[in-house]
Amino acid sequence: MPGPCAYDRPRRIRRGAALTLFLASVLATGVVTGTWSDAAEGAAGRSAPDRTSLGAHTRESALADRAAVERAASRAVEDGKSGAQAAAEVVSRSGDRWSAIYTPGEYEDFQEQLGGGYVGVGLWVRPAAGGRITVSRVQPDSPAARAGIAVGDRLRAIDGHRTRGVPVTEVVARLRGAATDGSRGAAAAGSPVTLDLQRGDRRWSETLHRTRLRSRNVVVDRPYGAHGPTRVKIGAFTKGTGDEVRRAVRRAPSHEGMLLDLRGNTGGLVTEAVATASAFLDGGLVATYDVRGSQRALYAQRGGNTHLPLVVLVDGGTMSAAELLAGALQDRGRAVLVGSPTFGKGAVQMPSELPDGSVAELTVGHYRTPSGRTVDDSGLTPDLAAGDGAEKRARTVLSGLGGGS
Repeated sequence: MPGPCAYDRPRRIRRGAALTLFLASVLATGVVTGTWSDAAEGAAGRSAPDRTSLGAHTRESALADRAAVERAASRAVEDGKSGAQAAAEVVSRSGDRWSAIYTPGEYEDFQEQLGGGYVGVGLWVRPAAGGRITVSRVQPDSPAARAGIAVGDRLRAIDGHRTRGVPVTEVVARLRGAATDGSRGAAAAGSPVTLDLQRGDRRWSETLHRTRLRSRNVVVDRPYGAHGPTRVKIGAFTKGTGDEVRRAVRRAPSHEGMLLDLRGNTGGLVTEAVATASAFLDGGLVATYDVRGSQRALYAQRGGNTHLPLVVLVDGGTMSAAELLAGALQDRGRAVLVGSPTFGKGAVQMPSELPDGSVAELTVGHYRTPSGRTVDDSGLTPDLAAGDGAEKRARTVLSGLGGGS
């Protein structure tokens, strides 16, 4: 059976579909956690649960039983009830915090986001004081940008539904036209949505039409000038991420080095995390993983740039596939990790379709870094601990490696 690097799921899942290392716990439509504490219509990722709410689970003691989940779903469907809800109850009782059940609409949306595309108006939003919702970013050349909506504008209502005090995930669902209970995916391109906005004392309404957009999960810049390092910020590993990082590595001046920013990266496609590792390694082991006791491995492709000075920024929002990448670069001696300890999510899930069309993502194993370290619960410890001034300290480290200034 193909490993997680073969993950490219068809629209309808069959039992035994390609294995995947998944991103986090519960789907929250378009949430990105960590240093980017805003939510986007097309951000691929799931919100990290609060560590204090996870409990003291061991890696092996809390796995949902696939047969029990499928049996509960089948019985519920036969009784005219929700198979997804019955399956979710079994998962909840199991204590497996990484397994999850998705409605067809949730899973289809998630797959589209992993592909880097989504239907929406191009807004990122974040909670503000008093339960208000404000615009934190506007995607260039999107319906929102063309309407003149700007960062800092307050989003008061969506199609008449007030946003004050509403969870940001529900706000994003309404922006995309998705059902807030996850039973229906995003609305079609061309569908209208009316936003009530406020900027200072001015209040107005805009009716926008959703369109198909591409999310920008890799940002490459040189914020410190011509003699400073190249910075590559990866928000999530969607299709094409590895190729974008390879291009950035080829274009980076070798004497200036690179800052690879994985802060707030909730994971994504393992294929792309391995492809990103391949940009910095000349082959060799990236990670090992087990599937019900069977050991497997992921390897980098040969030909990566092994000489470019590299520092990786991590924090408590760095998780799953991002931890796989950071752990490989750290263990292989290819990069110095700077920041705070990562989240600690190294579970392997396998998808299967339930009788009502919903999807069960159930944990089947865990992965380890090249040196054999486990990531679940413990996360990765950076080589240099740093908080608010992490990027400044990373530049200092990079200069010591012979890159940047």
